[in-house]
Amino acid sequence: MAEKRPAISRKLLKLRKRAKQKKPEFLRSESWRYSKMSESWRRPRGLDHKMRRKIKGWPPMVSTGYRGPKIARGLHPSGLREVMVHNVDDLAMVDPSVQAARIASTVGKKKRALILAEAKQKKIRVFNPGQVQEGGEVGETPEEVEEPVVEAEAKAGKTTEKPKRRFLSRKPAEKEKAPKKETAEHPKKPRKATKTKKSSGEEGAKE
Repeated sequence: MAEKRPAISRKLLKLRKRAKQKKPEFLRSESWRYSKMSESWRRPRGLDHKMRRKIKGWPPMVSTGYRGPKIARGLHPSGLREVMVHNVDDLAMVDPSVQAARIASTVGKKKRALILAEAKQKKIRVFNPGQVQEGGEVGETPEEVEEPVVEAEAKAGKTTEKPKRRFLSRKPAEKEKAPKKETAEHPKKPRKATKTKKSSGEEGAKE
């Protein structure tokens, strides 16, 4: 005869919740005095620190006595215990009445689809199924869905390119035309000739 599997008990979760309600909020020392200090817990290390010495009137420190019950430790909020799964063979170790599977982050899409199909047959709950369809095939990512739309627009002849911005559209054109007019009205050759005449006149005067 098949062995009877224990049913999921909610008592352990209630126990853990009750223990958590009694647990105080552990504050960082002097965080209530200075606004620049965060309330996130930091262990006081001073030799004369009153919180470290557990003097009356000071907030409590973190210690092992505040841990939850050992039976309920590590339970998922659903009441099941997690079992890490790397391949299809690892599902044989999972008890669906008490445990649930969590697929490792290193597993690829193809192997993930096979694990999910096997888990569905064995009625094993998976905490992180991912983007996988019911048929067992991995669903398309949002980027893969957008690609066919772009291809269809390209085939139809629609241009999706944005018009190029023209920085300094008119000013550079005016600057380019101005030197051309100056060169036409005032050629450079006569200027050089006048300079040479002046220089020859000055040389004659010196002689």
